[in-house]
Amino acid sequence: MRWWHDKGFSLVEAMVAMSISTIVVMGGMAALQVSARLVQQGTIKTRALALAQGRLEAKRSVRWEALLQDDLDHDGRTDVVMADDGQGADVSAGDGIYSAQWEHDGVTLKWTVAMDRLGPLSTAGLVTIRAAASYPALGGVRVVEVGTVRANPTFTGAR
Repeated sequence: MRWWHDKGFSLVEAMVAMSISTIVVMGGMAALQVSARLVQQGTIKTRALALAQGRLEAKRSVRWEALLQDDLDHDGRTDVVMADDGQGADVSAGDGIYSAQWEHDGVTLKWTVAMDRLGPLSTAGLVTIRAAASYPALGGVRVVEVGTVRANPTFTGAR
């Protein structure tokens, strides 16, 4: 003989199944939210690194005489002239470190050209070029920094 409750699920069984399904779906949504945030952070970190490397490569490829000028939008006109005046992006005046800064797509890019001796650029034998890109991240601000050394192709003086 069959009992009447053998024909289907009870209300308690259905509620337990719904509760388990809800927990699984909520966990999946939380995982998606975390992964979306990590993808966004990876995107901005990649953008910051690309901007820093791009600025470094631009400084490596420009004529020596134009090393302290920047054409950021590539239209053939100078957009930024680097300064050693202790204002804006430059930390201290007269130290032989020329600085400039630019903000683009949530990334702040600061680059410097440091000469091996004080005086005009033409008298320097070497310069150290650095580019640092800072961006907002979980827990604060992160910085990506790259650098290189470039020699003056027409330097004839003594070190």
